[in-house]
Amino acid sequence: MGIKEIINHKVEKMAQEIAVAKEHKMHEKFMAAAIKQAKKAEGLKEVPIGCVIVMDQKIIARGYNRRNTDKMVLAHAEISAIKKACKKVGDWRLEDCTMYITLEPCPMCAGAIVQARIPRVVIGSYNPKAGCAGSVLNILQESRFNHQVEIVDNVLQEECSTMLTEFFKKLRQEKKEAKNKSEMT
Repeated sequence: MGIKEIINHKVEKMAQEIAVAKEHKMHEKFMAAAIKQAKKAEGLKEVPIGCVIVMDQKIIARGYNRRNTDKMVLAHAEISAIKKACKKVGDWRLEDCTMYITLEPCPMCAGAIVQARIPRVVIGSYNPKAGCAGSVLNILQESRFNHQVEIVDNVLQEECSTMLTEFFKKLRQEKKEAKNKSEMT
């Protein structure tokens, strides 16, 4: 290998590293927007899960968990965002979109993602109790379905995970205090 080939190889490698860094920054930017949505859910005393759907580098839909507020099992962040994105795009197929979600989707949401033909999902934190992007099941990449989803994981994982951990810690503390208070009366 001559000097010219070595230089070309190094330049190509640097270009790849720059492209990867740019993509990572983009994922962090949109995951931060999903975290903002999760904080809206938290403000309603809902489990803080947020979602954004991006098309052509622009957010076209947002959603956050409202299950208790709406008293509706379907009021998950992903379902809300998918409904809005379909309306915006004018089609049930979201083939040119990327979904950013703070927590790995449940079975229902993973099924909706596959049905909507979303090609890529970026996940903040895995869900070992109900996750269907690899933790419990992998509905998103099930080879027997006619559509599989690329998964990018652990984007702003620490922030997403900490937000959930702190929420449940606070919830348990509030329940404990309420129980203690009721035992005193």
